[in-house]
Amino acid sequence: MGRLKEFDQDKAIDGAVDCFWARGYEATSVRDLATHMGIGGASLYNAYGGKRALFVAALERYANRSSRERIARLEATGRPRQAIEAFLAEIIDRSLKDRARKGCLLVNSALDVAPHDAEIGKVVAGYLEEIRAFFQRNIEAARRAGQVPRDIDAASVSAHLLGILLGIRVLARTRPDRALLESVVRPALDLLAVPATPKA
Repeated sequence: MGRLKEFDQDKAIDGAVDCFWARGYEATSVRDLATHMGIGGASLYNAYGGKRALFVAALERYANRSSRERIARLEATGRPRQAIEAFLAEIIDRSLKDRARKGCLLVNSALDVAPHDAEIGKVVAGYLEEIRAFFQRNIEAARRAGQVPRDIDAASVSAHLLGILLGIRVLARTRPDRALLESVVRPALDLLAVPATPKA
């Protein structure tokens, strides 16, 4: 086990994330991974058990440093409705800054890998469910605070927001246009708007 510590595992897994993200799972070879990770093929197998297990580890690393980090940071503000709006705004900004148009590793994996690998599909679905649950928690908190309509269906709207998020990530790979992406989000955010009180 001591030999596993001969390389920087954080740096190595980041290299694997970058490789899978740029090439996709199927097009990535063990040799590609070893090169990007700065380790030998034997070390890769000893530490991670092979390409598939490494891919699962790379997905976790990616989720920890993207969606989970964003969720924790935005929920810490204690402003639920604004947290939802900020989450979507950051996704748009991230998509527009993606010059290589790599998209989101989780979304890419949902499209490319999950249909052919049920176990990885469950892993990806779990990360996407964390995002949906974030939306639902914050809709419910915003409803308690009177920041969204009292009759809003938190479960269905959270699922809708997740769908919008996935659509943005896919659309931005072909048309990274801010006005377009914001126009996709706007009707979804309108669902969170509290109706104006009619004047007497």
